[in-house]
Amino acid sequence: MLRTAASHAARSLLAASLLVVALPHPWGVHARGLSWGTTDTTIAVTALPKQGQQTYRLILQGGPFPHEKDGSVFGNRERLLPRERRGYYREYTVETPGARNRGARRIVCGGSRPTLPEDCWYTGDHYSSFKRIVQ
Repeated sequence: MLRTAASHAARSLLAASLLVVALPHPWGVHARGLSWGTTDTTIAVTALPKQGQQTYRLILQGGPFPHEKDGSVFGNRERLLPRERRGYYREYTVETPGARNRGARRIVCGGSRPTLPEDCWYTGDHYSSFKRIVQ
């Protein structure tokens, strides 16, 4: 009986752990394999902070960008974005009022033409989570 109860408890703990990993978080995507179409994993351009809206416009215009690293290759080392070849993603700074450095906010866009990105994502926490930007 004790062995069965312990086995049941272990299975319940495993099931609960898997459920937590599989659920989308309200602040973005934290686990691979989640759907990029849900409202929890997207953000409208108009819902971006105003600095993010400005950065997004600059991306579509091709610049000029205020930071030297804007437009540099983003490696997707966190593997939170869909897998693509190296050089597919580029990152851009979203100004953070009061920050002494570039801050934690970025827009990462993917595609073969930087001014015509196939998809863009916003992160407000320096790549810990992403929301796909939608019109």
